[in-house]
Amino acid sequence: MKFQFRVTLIFANAALVAGLGAVGSVGAQTLPQEGRYEWTSCWSGVANAIRFSKTHWGMSFEMTGTIVTNPPGTLFDRNTFRCVGTQASLDGKVSGSNVCEAMDRDGDARLANYSFRSDGKVTKEWVAGTGKYRGMEMRSAVLDLGPFPAIKPGTFQGCNHETGTYKLK
Repeated sequence: MKFQFRVTLIFANAALVAGLGAVGSVGAQTLPQEGRYEWTSCWSGVANAIRFSKTHWGMSFEMTGTIVTNPPGTLFDRNTFRCVGTQASLDGKVSGSNVCEAMDRDGDARLANYSFRSDGKVTKEWVAGTGKYRGMEMRSAVLDLGPFPAIKPGTFQGCNHETGTYKLK
């Protein structure tokens, strides 16, 4: 029996392009109170799976990835992230959750929790931010750029394109 697990990361906390209009490092700049962002994030990971049947399976996973912004050099460009989570299919109804941490070159970080329901809805909860991201709120639209083939059994790869807005409290 062949299984292909697909971890779709709706990663709204990963990258923020602040509409600064300047290309270059933004680490020392002050964030505007609100703005727009756009980025592409890509990741790879390892899954530990129970493959009971096509409609009954479960897995835990860990993945790491990177973010590039449009335009390049704006806030969150070249950030890294990692996520841990679980997914399961019980009678073909897929659900799961994961927690993701993203970090910029200054060491400031964001933490988010995601829940995936069997009806395809994703609930995103901004949990915390450090440094310049403390109190940030974000809204986003995500386009899954996959699927990508697994390079090795038990692994997965993927990318998203995301656009949205942010606001500081």
